[in-house]
Amino acid sequence: MLRLDHLTILVGSIEGSRSLYETLLPLLGFSRTTRENWTDGKGFFFQFLEARDGTRPYERYGVGLNHMGFGAPDLTTVERIRDAMALAGHEAQIQNLGPAKCLFLRDPDGMRVEVSWYPPGADVVD
Repeated sequence: MLRLDHLTILVGSIEGSRSLYETLLPLLGFSRTTRENWTDGKGFFFQFLEARDGTRPYERYGVGLNHMGFGAPDLTTVERIRDAMALAGHEAQIQNLGPAKCLFLRDPDGMRVEVSWYPPGADVVD
């Protein structure tokens, strides 16, 4: 099986998106490799680029990436990330989705990032 090694995220404004991702990605265990690139140190990278003028913006249920989901080892981690993001001025709410506890964040373009804790035996996706 081939392993996913990077995602390139096109944003409406690098400057507008920077605050959210500079706060969130270190909380998720990522470190910066260049001004717009981040790694988990295990071979996976996020690259952020500015979208070209005239392209369509993110659509919640449009074709393409819907959201990014990260699994937390426990509920305390989800709550810690929520608190840090809220302290940095980002709207951050935890929702109960069945047995899962899910933190959803929205970047300036509307892209959602999810940080979830799943109790033992719960499915990550259904």
